[in-house]
Formats: sequence, C-alpha cells, structure tokens
Amino acid sequence: MATFWTYDYACSLHEEWTFLLRSRWTKVKCLYIIVRNIPFAIFITELYLYFIPNEDSKKCGMLINIYSSFSFISVVCSEFMFVLRTYALWNNNRFVLVATVCIAVAFVVIAAIDIVFATVATSHVTTSTILPGCYRTSRRIQLSMPFLLLFVFELGLISLTFVRAIQSWKTVNGPLYTVLVKHDILYYACGLFLAAINVIMQMLFSQYAYHSVFDDFQFYVLAILATRMHLHLWHLNQHYHILGSDALMLAPMTGMSTVD
Repeated sequence: MATFWTYDYACSLHEEWTFLLRSRWTKVKCLYIIVRNIPFAIFITELYLYFIPNEDSKKCGMLINIYSSFSFISVVCSEFMFVLRTYALWNNNRFVLVATVCIAVAFVVIAAIDIVFATVATSHVTTSTILPGCYRTSRRIQLSMPFLLLFVFELGLISLTFVRAIQSWKTVNGPLYTVLVKHDILYYACGLFLAAINVIMQMLFSQYAYHSVFDDFQFYVLAILATRMHLHLWHLNQHYHILGSDALMLAPMTGMSTVD
C-alpha cells in the first residue's frame, strides 16, 4: 500500500501543486494537506514498529499508540472533509452540520478511548518470537470497535447524501453537483465496505499481523480517495469558472466552500 500511495502521490504532483499554490487557504485545504501527507508518517512508524527489534513492552506500547494516533488522525480528517461536502449538499444547513459534528465528536471520543485502552496495558502488548517487531494483542471487540463506529458513521452520512440527492435531483443540475454527489456516494460506499471487512477480520482472527493488513488498506484508500476527489472537484470548478458557467452550477449550492 505504501508503494501504491507513493505512486499516486507522484502521478498527481503537478495537479496538487497547482491546487496548493492557486487555491485560497481554508479549513478544507488544511485538512487536505494533513490527509495527503500523514500516510508517510504512518508508513515510517509502521516500518519502525514491525522491523526494528524491540523487547521493551512499554516502548512497544508507545510505538503502537503513535501508529494508532497517526492512523486515527488520517481517518478523522478524511471523514471531516466529506462531512463538509455533505453540509454543502444540504445548502449549508446548520442543523445537519451540528448534528453530524456532534455525532462525529462522540464517535471520535469513544474510538480514541477504545484505542488507548486497547494498547496502554503492557499485558496487551507483546513482542513477536518470530519477527523482531512489536505487535498488539487485545480483545477482538476492542480492536473492532473503532471500525464498527466508523461503519455506523459512514452509514449515516451516505443516508444523508441519498436523501439530499433524491430531494434535489429535479431542482439542482450541473456537472459540479453531479460529481460531488457521485464522489460522496463512492467514498462512503468504500468506507462502509472496508469498515465491514475490518470488523469481520478483527472478529475472525486474533493475530494482529493478519488484520493489520486490512487496517492499513483502509487508511491508505480513504486518504487517496479523499484527496483525489477533492483535487478533481477543485480543478473541475476552476475549469467551469474559466468558462464562465460556474454561477449556473453553484447557484443552488451557495456558500459551498469545499472546492476552495
């Protein structure tokens, strides 16, 4: 996955620099930069975690917490980018934003507590007798809880997107709106599928080495989808802005800041 991420990064480097240099500084742009670059930190931490010999269980616990924190930040920032997209789809409806953010904060707090609880106890952190790195052993329900919460959250967001798309399919038209809806549905569908796979893998296999592969896959895929989709949406908006037709498309979505 790290190779795939690096390849994607190299292929979109020109478009990305254009976006970074020409776009305004907004919260979405800050989220984009975090989501785009934090997988490098995940990859470096993971290499050190799995391949550097370490027999200190406390240090292993600290390294696992660092790795989990980077992964957690990546997913949270990716999700928040699409929370803002959903907010834009609902014409900046504050009730939708407040409800979504409150639920997201609750899920983040619960998931963070669960992650820390699953790795803080030294009895749940062990060094492998076969491989030199650190590996986490914990109860399956603890390891699967963050993905279960993510699944529920994604389900709520995709439901909001479907409801809004059905409500406005006759009144709102335009390439930008269509792309936005398609991106949201695709991202949420991938998130639901990967979260479900991770929950199943966590419950079926107790060895962390087995389901860590699917953990990493979800983190990298969600980051790639979030950044790629935002990059495409921004360039599409710039294209129609040059053609002078952006007002026609964006009129029903006033205040849409996700493409800034």
